[in-house]
Amino acid sequence: MRTPARGFTLIELLVAISILAMVAVLGWRGLDGIVRARVSLTEQMEVTRGMQLAFAQMQSDCEHIPVDGVLLGTRPYLLFDQERLTMVRLAMVENEPTRLQVVSYRVRDGVLLRRESSATRNMTELDVMWKAATSDADTTAPVALQAGVTGINVQNWANNAWQAIQAPLVAPAAVTPGARYGLQVVLQTRNLAAPMVKTFLLGGA
Repeated sequence: MRTPARGFTLIELLVAISILAMVAVLGWRGLDGIVRARVSLTEQMEVTRGMQLAFAQMQSDCEHIPVDGVLLGTRPYLLFDQERLTMVRLAMVENEPTRLQVVSYRVRDGVLLRRESSATRNMTELDVMWKAATSDADTTAPVALQAGVTGINVQNWANNAWQAIQAPLVAPAAVTPGARYGLQVVLQTRNLAAPMVKTFLLGGA
């Protein structure tokens, strides 16, 4: 006499389905966590890369600041506060005379913007450009360098110490041989836990 085949009971099926559902949920949570971590890491890498490019541009500008006073005399060459950095830099083109231009960095609506004026050898024009850049009257179209920036903080290296000077810096009457002029820029962003800090030499000193 053959014994009839025995199937799964309803309780056994429910238990099996419950176990499979738990495994699926745990697997989905693990996969979701991996995806989220990857997205977050990618965003942080993009922000870091953008900030490095912004710092590279700042470094190029700082290296061309005429700090010796030969071209500017007693005119200011640098001004900074909690949301803006303005400087005068040399604009050099091959086979052309050296000219000057005003460059400004500013954080507005969470975006780090860079503006540069046209290059000139006329000091009166330079004065007008400087005034426009430092009084929000500059109509030059800015270039967006990095989004997600919440603030900029700048310090100047002088007298062997970092100083947060908010008055325009003017070239000294006499440059001490071997003297070092530096600038430290701190950028805060929404997507990075710690601010990014970069130190530059002024005028390639």
